Amino acid sequence: MLKPRPTLKHFLPHISWLNVIGVLAIVFAATALVVKNVPQAGSNQILNVSYDPTRELYAAIDKAFIPQYRTQTGVTLDIKESHGGSGRQVRSVLDGTQKASVVSLALISDIQTLSKHGLIAPDWRQRLPNNSVPYTSTVVFVVRKGNPKGIRDWPDLVNAGVSVVSPNPRSSGNGQLSVLAAWGSVTTRGGTAAQAKTYVKSLLQHVAVSDAGARSAGDSFTLSKIGDVQLTWENEALREVAANSDDLELVYPPVSILAEPAVAWVDANITEPNTATYAKAYLEYLFTDAGQEQAAQFGYRPFKPGILAKHADRLPPLALFGIAEIAKDWSDAREQFFGNNGILDTISAPPAAASGT
Repeated sequence: MLKPRPTLKHFLPHISWLNVIGVLAIVFAATALVVKNVPQAGSNQILNVSYDPTRELYAAIDKAFIPQYRTQTGVTLDIKESHGGSGRQVRSVLDGTQKASVVSLALISDIQTLSKHGLIAPDWRQRLPNNSVPYTSTVVFVVRKGNPKGIRDWPDLVNAGVSVVSPNPRSSGNGQLSVLAAWGSVTTRGGTAAQAKTYVKSLLQHVAVSDAGARSAGDSFTLSKIGDVQLTWENEALREVAANSDDLELVYPPVSILAEPAVAWVDANITEPNTATYAKAYLEYLFTDAGQEQAAQFGYRPFKPGILAKHADRLPPLALFGIAEIAKDWSDAREQFFGNNGILDTISAPPAAASGT
């Protein structure tokens, strides 16, 4: 039986027996993507390349949008979906494995990466409402029923004997947000950067398993029953607890990060006028009242205050800090924390490398 192993090496290249099947699935999926995720030229098909936990949301969006668009225009769209760790999805669009018509990714910096490589226009944030962020989210805790380890706040995660499940920040937007939220939980409450660094390093040492994405991390926690607490998106927590109400419960920490998943059409891949029209209409739908209502129903926080207020029973007001409280912006956060020789590299390095000796 696999026991949680709270070691830092789970954030480094590592394959446990638990993840062998998942790794093989990723390999086969990546092979399939080469064949499947290229929209047919001249067709009414578009491809949405999205991050890990959005499967249910975009299945519902597609089901509502396709008939509405057909009624308005007479065109029946074929919308393909691809879901995975946000970092891995970005790489697949960059290398052309997936010819995304639109992207709906975990972090603004994910789309900025595509823009810097010339796939998306520099002004992409100005092309849709709310700076192209249709909904927001945050990182919360999922614990075992009754919360036997008494986990209420970020410091509780590094108590002796606490085992944490969180996706790998090298491949997952959820993983990166968990690191950023943990850091900000220290610095936004009066702690120093040095204290935040010590805390995050300790937290990573408590990680029992570090899957490639949010959904596989959730499976490790809920199905394989690894760990005492899972760090995950609010929408994933709501889904998991609803499906496992006898076994799990949701804990909102006193402070967490404001996550801003963003969307954009991929200019380089929609040079055909009709395809461009379809892609733009699809993303514009997310910002309508109907699209906002669907986002709320699936546990995402709509940017329209009135619709968010209607769902306050499931999406309560929270104390969330913005990215500007720990970095200049999302791109700076990515470079500062997850770039080469960034904070994650420093705290993940062996002691000699970390000290520069």
